[in-house]
Amino acid sequence: MPFFIGIVPPEDYKEQILVFRNKWAKTFRTRWDNNGFRAPVEPHITVKLSNGLTEDMDWLGRVRETCSSFPNFQLTLSEPGTFGTAVTFLSVESKEIYNLHKNLVDAVSPPPELIDSNIELDNFIPHLTLGQTKWGMNEAEIIEMKLAAREVLPSFPSFDVTFVRLFDIKTNVPLEDIKLAKLF
Repeated sequence: MPFFIGIVPPEDYKEQILVFRNKWAKTFRTRWDNNGFRAPVEPHITVKLSNGLTEDMDWLGRVRETCSSFPNFQLTLSEPGTFGTAVTFLSVESKEIYNLHKNLVDAVSPPPELIDSNIELDNFIPHLTLGQTKWGMNEAEIIEMKLAAREVLPSFPSFDVTFVRLFDIKTNVPLEDIKLAKLF
């Protein structure tokens, strides 16, 4: 599946997150043979994983329609956390993101076995990834990064989510910003 849909924070938030990632990566660069930080990965919160987002793009019209009827909402990036010792992330606070996620899954209608295997619907945990072992970090670095994020990253104010971004999963290149309904 070549696409995913995400929410990107405001530019100044992204810049601070990228500075943190890059400083962190430089600290351990000599130990990371296959360091995923070398490829630009725009900070984002995945709201729809790739399953069902096929190359034929038959789903894109349904996604646009779903977004055009979903109201703008506020989102807060909060406490750093981890998924075990594999991923360090910033937590996301927003009730609406769960509804948007469900609406996008319904619009795309991936087969049920893909939903279960890819942590969607009831298993959806919105987050913004800071680092992960598949980028070349080891388990101790994941924990260290979480602690460093608590010390270094500021408390980000809530921001308005007015669009979602469609990404090419192979290159992480943004393809299209899809606006949400402006109801407030």
